[in-house]
Amino acid sequence: MLIKSLVKKKEFLTTVKETVTLEEALKVLEDSGFRCVPILDETGTIFRGNIYKMHIYRHKSQGGDMSLPVTHLLKNATKTIPVNAPFFKVFFNIKDLPYIAVLDESANFYGILTHTALLNMLSDAWNISVGSYVLTVASSDERGDLAVMSKIISKYVSIAGCLTLDAKRGEYVRRTLFTLPAGTDETTVNEIVQRLERKHFKVVEIDNLQSGQLMRVDEGE
Repeated sequence: MLIKSLVKKKEFLTTVKETVTLEEALKVLEDSGFRCVPILDETGTIFRGNIYKMHIYRHKSQGGDMSLPVTHLLKNATKTIPVNAPFFKVFFNIKDLPYIAVLDESANFYGILTHTALLNMLSDAWNISVGSYVLTVASSDERGDLAVMSKIISKYVSIAGCLTLDAKRGEYVRRTLFTLPAGTDETTVNEIVQRLERKHFKVVEIDNLQSGQLMRVDEGE
């Protein structure tokens, strides 16, 4: 399961029990350096929500009672995903959260999926470490477009990575990012671009992964 492989398991996390006070929770947050941590039940198996350092600070600055249980300022109680959730579902749930709680098959707390882990996974999809160029190709999203583009590129080089994104609505509505393997030279890139555009695909951007430079940017897109 893709999600499971990205999760930081609970035994490696800093958490607080639901019975600790706000004062005790603040000390945990300050000592750990985290801006928020999960709140678990006394058994350490049920996720109750998150406690944020900023909310405790605000409460304290307003003269709030710091002996109240940490659940007084509990947040994100329903922000969870099952460990076997479809990957796309993560994007609809994590949004502005620093992480999302992950529950196992018995709905017990399994761990957290962080924004960092998610972004690292997406970065890996680019295959930057073994790539030379990334071609951003716009297409009209017709059936078979991806197969045609892949076939054209494969006549010249192997495809090190591929990521497809929706784009703005208009003549071209989908962008596909193809990572070309290390060792691909600029002449080969230009030949690939010409072949793609003869088939009415539009190469709107070419990124040189090694130099960090853009070889081409189509300002019209």
